[in-house]
Amino acid sequence: MTLSLYMIFIYAPKEKIMGDVQRIFYFHMGYVLVFTIAFTMNLIYSIKYLRSNNPSESNMAYINAEIGTLFTLLTLVSGSIWAKPVWGTWWTSDPQLTTTLILFILYFTYLVFHKLAEKSGVPRYSSIFAIIAFIDLPIVYISVRVMRGISPVVFGGEGGGIAPEMMDTLIVTFIAFLFLYFYLLDMRIKLDKI
Repeated sequence: MTLSLYMIFIYAPKEKIMGDVQRIFYFHMGYVLVFTIAFTMNLIYSIKYLRSNNPSESNMAYINAEIGTLFTLLTLVSGSIWAKPVWGTWWTSDPQLTTTLILFILYFTYLVFHKLAEKSGVPRYSSIFAIIAFIDLPIVYISVRVMRGISPVVFGGEGGGIAPEMMDTLIVTFIAFLFLYFYLLDMRIKLDKI
C-alpha cells in the first residue's frame, strides 16, 4: 500500500485535463476491484451453501458481502468527490452511477435480509437473494460500454490508453487493493472466531 501511495502521488504524472483530482481514480478503481471480487465470492459461497447447507459457506458469503458493500460505498463517495470538479456536480443520473447505487442498495439489503433469514431459520432465502443481486454487477460494467453516460473516459480517447506511468501505478494499486481485500477477509474471519 505504501508503494501504491508513492506511485499515486509522486510517480504518476498529473493528468493534463483533470489535473491532480484525477489521482482519486487509482483509489476509485481499487475500490471497484475489491467489491467485484467480494461480490463474486459472495455469489460462489451462496451457491455452495445452497448445495451443501454448510453454515460456514453462508457465513463466508455474508463476510464477502460486508466487504463488498463497504467498498461499493467507498466507490460511490470517491466517484462523487471526483465528479464535482470534473462535471460540476456531486451526482447525476448517469447509467454507471445509478447501477452502482442499485448494487449498493441490493447488497445492503442482503446484509439485513441475511440476518433476518438466519433468525427466522430460513437462511437459504438470503443465498437466493444474493444470487439475484449479483445480476446487477455485470450490468454496472455493461453500462459503462453500452449506455455511455458522462463519466470521464480515462482509458481510451483519441490516442487510446493512458500514460505508461499511470498504467504502472494502476497495476500496483490493484495489487495493493487485492492484498487489502485478503487482509480484511482474514481479519473478519478471525473476528467471527472470537
